[in-house]
Amino acid sequence: MKVLIVLTSHDQLGDTGRTTGFWLEELAAPYYRFKEAGWDITLASPKGGQPPLDPKSKEIANQTDQTRRFEADPEATTALAHTVRLDSLSADDYDTVFYPGGHGPLWDLAEDAVSARLIETTLRSGKPLALVCHAPGVLRHTLNEDGTPLVQGRNVTGFTNTEEEGVQLTDVVPFLVEDELKSLGGHYSKIGDWEPYVVQDGQLITGQNPASSSP
Repeated sequence: MKVLIVLTSHDQLGDTGRTTGFWLEELAAPYYRFKEAGWDITLASPKGGQPPLDPKSKEIANQTDQTRRFEADPEATTALAHTVRLDSLSADDYDTVFYPGGHGPLWDLAEDAVSARLIETTLRSGKPLALVCHAPGVLRHTLNEDGTPLVQGRNVTGFTNTEEEGVQLTDVVPFLVEDELKSLGGHYSKIGDWEPYVVQDGQLITGQNPASSSP
């Protein structure tokens, strides 16, 4: 099995002057699930090279056994430092695609035509696609073959409005994931803030928050 993990290249948290990027747990936990399954992993990002890491995801309170394992793993950190440019890849070469979250994807991947085509092609090929936390927001411009929103009528989840309020970024992010998925006609559901929750609709799999990364 070959899995493509797509990371953000965006590092600015709106106009706050603070930096953002991908959330470490949302990469590390699935990375080792894939590794332990014996899958071949490719890391990609729009710009290639080292993607930006949300510094808050390295704070002690947000560290996990898997994040510590990842940061101490030379093979993993080398792969992360040399992500492949997303526009150089073909969906045909992978069996599944996974998008970690973090706030960065809301700015770049959510507006990236290459990413949208990758998602559309993957699902139309009958392959599984998974996105966690903020990453389901990347679906905002993806379409079905008839031109309707890809999430329309599908069961989905993603970072909740109240979780965004909890990190005090409601007025900073370009859009709220929960609101966006609902406005596109998705059948959005959630459970309590910060609790693991995963929704599967056919080959589309979405997770609510960082705790949902491994499941």
